[in-house]
Amino acid sequence: MKFLKKYKFIVIGAFSAAIISGLLYSGYLVNPFRYGMETILLKWGSTGDYVYVVQDKLKRWGYYNGNIDGIYGTATRQAVLNFQRKNGLRADGIVGDETARALGMNVPPESSSSSGGGSSKGNEVYTLAQCIHGEARGEPYIGQVAVGGVIMNRIRSPLFPNTIAGVIFQPGAFSAVDDGQMFQPPGDTALKAAQDAINGWDPSGGALYYYNPAKATSSWIWSRPVIKVIGKHYFAR
Repeated sequence: MKFLKKYKFIVIGAFSAAIISGLLYSGYLVNPFRYGMETILLKWGSTGDYVYVVQDKLKRWGYYNGNIDGIYGTATRQAVLNFQRKNGLRADGIVGDETARALGMNVPPESSSSSGGGSSKGNEVYTLAQCIHGEARGEPYIGQVAVGGVIMNRIRSPLFPNTIAGVIFQPGAFSAVDDGQMFQPPGDTALKAAQDAINGWDPSGGALYYYNPAKATSSWIWSRPVIKVIGKHYFAR
């Protein structure tokens, strides 16, 4: 009987160790004494849309001098560390819940993973919706889809980056990114418009540019041939 009890404890111990090892490997437990129950969102090695957001914000605030490329490397980690130290946050180089809130990020639940989650289809829709909301809220629905269509057209053009985040965070491309309106949580309308644009609806008629003639200050944009007018926006090639 003693042998059986001893064998039982060995089996239970081995099983428990296997479970804990699996959780550590999958990222559910990461030094709980240091991080508590905080969900790790982004860290060194992460890639995707939300890394673009972190890099863009930190670059505009003077913490980051590297490329906005969606890759969480050494320079991005150092910038996060500097931001955390400056703002009295736990300096671990990881964008967890606390740091994300300090950055003003609105990250949907599905993005919370050890790899950053930024490459998922759901996150692409959310990022595109953020841009549509920042650039075209108040416009008719078809106009919001058209703005999304312009972004999708740029992805297919050799003149622009080939990802949604790459197009949106290209320096100087969208005023909503520059002034921070991009980072407001999008509403249901913008989310639906983003999904329609990703699914292939392009009310802009193939446009690569759009602008509000009442606000446009660039003489170059006025030189582009206008192919469609929707709401307050002119869409051009």
